Amino acid sequence: MEGGVAVSALRITGLTVRRGTRVIVDGVDLQVEPGQILALMGLSGSGKTTILRAVAGLEPHEGVIDMAGKPGLVFQSHYLFEHLSALDNVRLAPIHVQRASALDATRRAEALLGELGVAHRAHAWPRELSGGEAQRVAIARALATDPAVLLLDEPTASLDPARRAELGRTLRALAGQGRTLLLTSHDQDFVADSADAVAILASGRIVEAGPPAAVLAAPTQQATRDLLTNARGKR
Repeated sequence: MEGGVAVSALRITGLTVRRGTRVIVDGVDLQVEPGQILALMGLSGSGKTTILRAVAGLEPHEGVIDMAGKPGLVFQSHYLFEHLSALDNVRLAPIHVQRASALDATRRAEALLGELGVAHRAHAWPRELSGGEAQRVAIARALATDPAVLLLDEPTASLDPARRAELGRTLRALAGQGRTLLLTSHDQDFVADSADAVAILASGRIVEAGPPAAVLAAPTQQATRDLLTNARGKR
């Protein structure tokens, strides 16, 4: 608390990303509180992933990003290191970035894999993991440095409906621990079931935002209606 006012885990003000003369993200403002899950939705090319990359420090940008510590990032395609076991993928950053001892890093990695239900796959290679298992290992890797903010790019992309429901429960549990989650998704049902808030992007701008039950059930903007029509057409 500062002056009796709660401090947001993530506050974005005037975020703008340009590539040459093209504006990819155009003056985006966002605020996400501790323990909240905010989903970014929009048609392909709307700027969702670019916002995540800017927050993660992977994209040059204008504007201000205030955040509690460094974020953990889960990529859409996992990007686990194929030459490392699941356990070693999770141990990597604590050992080489935080300079943790091998013993401490191993204990942390084993605990995270256990919490995420993949302890039995600790010594499997990434190519031996199912899509859902790889996703959970990627989340464990992102959590290994104990970030306050977790960024997830299309976390349901490779998952069947049952695994999507499991992932939703996992993310709710992480939010329940006080972590802040910012994710991108095309999955209307997943967002409706799992997110606290949704922001709809079109041409790099937020055109509509609010609780998923309100925004997705009764959209007020044509861009939101177009997004939902497109999603229904792919079912």
